[in-house]
Amino acid sequence: MRNLTATLCLTIAVLLGSVGVSESADDQKGLTAYNSGDYATALREWTPLAEQGDADAQYNLGVMYANGQGVSQDYKTAVKWYRLAAKQKFAFAQFNLGVMYYEGHGVTQDDKTAVKWHRLAAKQGLAVAQFSLGQMYRQGKGVPQNNKTAVKWYRLAAEQGNPRAQGNLGAHYALGKGVLKDYVRAYMWGNIAATNGHKKSVKLQKFAAKRMTSAQIAEAKKLARKCIRKKYKGC
Repeated sequence: MRNLTATLCLTIAVLLGSVGVSESADDQKGLTAYNSGDYATALREWTPLAEQGDADAQYNLGVMYANGQGVSQDYKTAVKWYRLAAKQKFAFAQFNLGVMYYEGHGVTQDDKTAVKWHRLAAKQGLAVAQFSLGQMYRQGKGVPQNNKTAVKWYRLAAEQGNPRAQGNLGAHYALGKGVLKDYVRAYMWGNIAATNGHKKSVKLQKFAAKRMTSAQIAEAKKLARKCIRKKYKGC
């Protein structure tokens, strides 16, 4: 499995393993069955809906085939259902289809096509897609390498509370890649990411702290608290 990694903060773009939520009564029957581990019933409820064009059901079938839940694992069939939902602008399906292209599961591996689908999902505001797009710009996979654009997408995901994006944004501040080097901001984002469960960001804090005064560290902690209160907007 090819991992999307970032300097200082190890991160992985993962295939989403959870199904979607719909207001449809039949979709809800499938969801109840799925959540209880009754995959056969979920499959029976969702298949006719998916065949009728229900994007939620199409996405959910994609997840089940990708994970081998109630069916034999079949990436090609997963791609089929993801694509149908993605064409209906279902953001999670767009993201997962992009992951399938990135990993080469059920399709020929193609970074450019992965970027295409991740961008569509990212533009709809899906944080994990924004984060993954940042990764691909940082590494130059499927697009010309561009740290400024990577920072743009990391920031959008970070403002939605994505811990990995918060950590990677901090790493860019620490290294001065795509932004002016700023250890206070690096420590601030590292602190926020660690608070939100991204343990590897503790290393980022230590990296920045070695290059900061005690006053700067105190300022960074204060900014982190303020940023959390603002729900990460405008930090």
